[in-house]
Amino acid sequence: MATQQRRANEYLDRLLQKFSLEQLKERLSAKFSAAARSIPRDPRISEKAIARRWDVLACDELVQQQLLDVQTQAQQEVYQRNIENFIGTVKLPVGIAGPLRVNGLFAQGDYYIPLATSEAALVASYSRGASLMSKAGGCTALLLNEGVSRAPGFAFKSLIDAGAFVAWAVSQLEEFTRLAEATTRFGKLQDMRITVEGNHVYLNFEYLTGDASGQNMVTIATHAIFEYIKEKSPVTIEYAFIEANLSGDKKASAQSFQSVRGKKVTAEVVISAELVKKTLHTTAERMVDYWRMSALGGVLSGTIGVQGHYANGLAALYIACGQDAACVSESSVGVTRFEITAEGDLYASVTLPNLIVGTVGGGTGLPSQRACLEIMGLAGQGKAQALAEVCAAVALAGELSIIGALCADHFARAHQSLARG
Repeated sequence: MATQQRRANEYLDRLLQKFSLEQLKERLSAKFSAAARSIPRDPRISEKAIARRWDVLACDELVQQQLLDVQTQAQQEVYQRNIENFIGTVKLPVGIAGPLRVNGLFAQGDYYIPLATSEAALVASYSRGASLMSKAGGCTALLLNEGVSRAPGFAFKSLIDAGAFVAWAVSQLEEFTRLAEATTRFGKLQDMRITVEGNHVYLNFEYLTGDASGQNMVTIATHAIFEYIKEKSPVTIEYAFIEANLSGDKKASAQSFQSVRGKKVTAEVVISAELVKKTLHTTAERMVDYWRMSALGGVLSGTIGVQGHYANGLAALYIACGQDAACVSESSVGVTRFEITAEGDLYASVTLPNLIVGTVGGGTGLPSQRACLEIMGLAGQGKAQALAEVCAAVALAGELSIIGALCADHFARAHQSLARG
């Protein structure tokens, strides 16, 4: 994370034009004066508790009304298990993209996709890509793999102790499975991967999580195993942590890219040269030229995977449908590929190995988020695998549309028109 010497000097010069060295030291030093009022320690959502929090904030009444409107007040109890220190809700505009035709193992049919975003041109772009794929007969989508992991870490006095611990741990998988699955109706422990680094041992537990995205489920299940290990290990554990940062949770990682975290899905579509020209105003050959150059650009910049902007559509879809938006950091890793077919048409595919999505639990039961899932017909039990395939289809629609815009030199024009009116 180095900074070029010239840029560092320019930055320091700008600072010293505004502050003296003594002023800079004073601004950056610790302050021990009385702190501002604390937020009341009351996790409940009630009119009294909400009023006390707003009293601490001492904001203009109009500010409070923007967050705590009449509908939010009437529905406030439904947020009890999703938020602490509740003061209201934030409203984002939701647009509809589509129709998006998906021919998947689990997702079948035409979907209208709700996208919550404040970025102009995003919904229009994804809607164009979705419509294009639908005209081409839809995309084929295939769920390839599933698994959500949690990776506790254990430290020992020596490598010899670490090895002895591993020998014991591998004999305990049946008991680990029993303990983990006793904490959940839907979670299933599938495997345990072992990593030894000196006198440290990481046990990466991988679960199937049913129709939930599963982050909380695997944490609670692994905690049961974790406590058992600390109590029963025949080797003295110096210290241990329930998550030692090997699971890939909420970050892009080469490990997850090469295997799976959440749901791994691939999707493809073949679009005729004529349809590319009519809808995207460019050619299939130029689309492939752009993909080739952008793929090399991704390699040169060191990205994990090669893709244009999965995060745009996934973030908007996740927020609209009550998914954990922070999981976009790992879900938006993947590979896009464009080729020319023997017939001169455009072949396009995406593969996303880290889709963390669910149709039950978490934020999926909140009123507006549930409504967005209902729009797609993907609310409730038995729908998570279909949602994952739809996510891949959405990503593919976005890749086609943005690359088409870049090839036709419409990218800046669209943002100028839609964002600046």
